Amino acid sequence: MMEPNSDPSREVQEETAQRTSVSGWKKMLPWLITLACFLYLYAKLQGAAAREGLGLLQYLGSIFGRVDWTIWLALMIPYSLFFFLIDSLVVWRVINWFNTSVRYVDMLPIRGSSYILSIVNEQVGKGAMALYLNRRDNVPGWEIGSSMLFIMFCEFYYLLGWATVGWVLQREQLPAEFRLIPIIALVALLFFGFFLGFFRGRIAVGSRLRERPLFKAFREAGISRYLIIVLIRSPALLSAVVVYTLALRLFGIDIGFAQMLGYLPVIFFGAATPGPMRTVAITLWVVLFPGHEGEMAAFGFVQHNFFIFFNAAIGLLFLRRANRELFG
Repeated sequence: MMEPNSDPSREVQEETAQRTSVSGWKKMLPWLITLACFLYLYAKLQGAAAREGLGLLQYLGSIFGRVDWTIWLALMIPYSLFFFLIDSLVVWRVINWFNTSVRYVDMLPIRGSSYILSIVNEQVGKGAMALYLNRRDNVPGWEIGSSMLFIMFCEFYYLLGWATVGWVLQREQLPAEFRLIPIIALVALLFFGFFLGFFRGRIAVGSRLRERPLFKAFREAGISRYLIIVLIRSPALLSAVVVYTLALRLFGIDIGFAQMLGYLPVIFFGAATPGPMRTVAITLWVVLFPGHEGEMAAFGFVQHNFFIFFNAAIGLLFLRRANRELFG
């Protein structure tokens, strides 16, 4: 029963204002994180330049001037193309499992064009794929959203799994904080058991939550499908370990492939943080390699931003076809 003095229109206005405020914070948060990262990087780079007796631009220029960019491009271009093919294969496999039959070659323009929006936010790119398939193939939006959530869920376990392997192989060479990785992996594994049991109907029998369209992919996925996605993804990470190790040596930092395997999944977690220019990932490079602030900031900046902009350029190649299929 409504209270005697309550004003329904006022309550609706207050609720709308609260939702608008929360939405505003969600939009602002990635930019605030980016700003904090830039301030941190500026302070670190300014200090490193001062120790060298150089101005900031002169200090960074000397680092960029030592890199053989021809070799660097010879590493990054094939890697970016290979990642695109693997990434498209993952989306193709998931969509064919849970939504509709699509040829792999027809998935390439869908994934490629979504990279343009992924420049700012990877999740926005996945949302664009959902809209694309909804309009082109008339697949219900919630069900496509379920497949995108399934991919993101698998990405978390794929990175955590390889981070754990890297820690096992190189625990003595990694920062002390990385000792949390096996603990996090154990908790995540226990959660996965509960999660799988719930959506396979073995836990909380009769729950209506699992029947929502957004959870279609999780209802239909057995453990083998999670493992298949992790296996399909893995060549992309292993190739990244090789490419990033060789590229880092061009910047004057020599580490082994196994050690890079310990670092890279953690940094890729940072790269998944919403926000422009992958500043969280760049900041992690500087934090994890103290004493090499300039080299690591330059390395992180060119690695991650070349990757996202080159992928966006791939998307431009498919943009005309994408527009034709979406808008006739």
